[in-house]
Amino acid sequence: RLSCIRNNIWLASCGVLSSGLAVLSSFGLMLFCGVPFVVTVANAPFLILGVGVDDMFIMIASWEQSLRKKEKSSVKALLTETYAEAALSVTITTLTDVLAFFIGTWTAFPSVRSFCLYTGTAFVFCYVYTMTFFGAVLVLNHKREQGNRHWLTCMPVGVGKDQAENSCLYNACCIGSCSGQPSQPEGEHPMSIFFKKYYGPFVTNKWIKLLMVLLYGAYLGGSVYGCTQIREGIDLRNLANDDSYVIPYYDDDEKYFSTYGPRVMVVITESVDYWNETVRLGIESCVQNLE
Repeated sequence: RLSCIRNNIWLASCGVLSSGLAVLSSFGLMLFCGVPFVVTVANAPFLILGVGVDDMFIMIASWEQSLRKKEKSSVKALLTETYAEAALSVTITTLTDVLAFFIGTWTAFPSVRSFCLYTGTAFVFCYVYTMTFFGAVLVLNHKREQGNRHWLTCMPVGVGKDQAENSCLYNACCIGSCSGQPSQPEGEHPMSIFFKKYYGPFVTNKWIKLLMVLLYGAYLGGSVYGCTQIREGIDLRNLANDDSYVIPYYDDDEKYFSTYGPRVMVVITESVDYWNETVRLGIESCVQNLE
């Protein structure tokens, strides 16, 4: 926003900070519990950031709607209305994400198991910080706006006849308009108008609802079939760079040696006198017998 009072830069920054706190808390807890940290876990913060920022947008949008509905209500009433609107959607998305990653801990791959543990726990902390820390930040930001304070310095912003004597640049930076008058409150967002007037009536049409049910049934059937066909595994060629020597090596290995079956290795667990010719001949005989 152009208004130096209605600007929400610090609010957005605290939303990102909330995701960072969730990552630190989850990583600290998992390391304290002795869960191995593998290189794939380094991707988790980007997932948490995406979900945390999404929750932040939902909270801010619900707060703005509550503010328009109950402009003169108390902070407690506004926050109650915000959580009533936002908490349900945030909770559902968090539960589905946590469930998906904790199911991933059943895998046989230790690296994937560690990644799912770290990420699933981070989602839990992200939810906790969104419902507590970010809600408190919303209230503090609202009190700043009510006090007519600058978004950066939190100093009171004077608006009136005295500001008309200041330069246009000063008024634009410190008030939000060159005229020296406070900016008008924002109206309803165009996207909200679109969903309310056009998209909502469209999807609630009885024929569209029937089509949605049929499409979802087809999607659900395809998902169940896909779950029965999926196989756990990994292609090592996908882990190498496109120009790596590993890729042609595995291509040739599959082309020329796949018919021989898996490699078999023999491990001798005792001390062996390799200098003794009789022992060496015995080992050679053992290998021939295995072949």
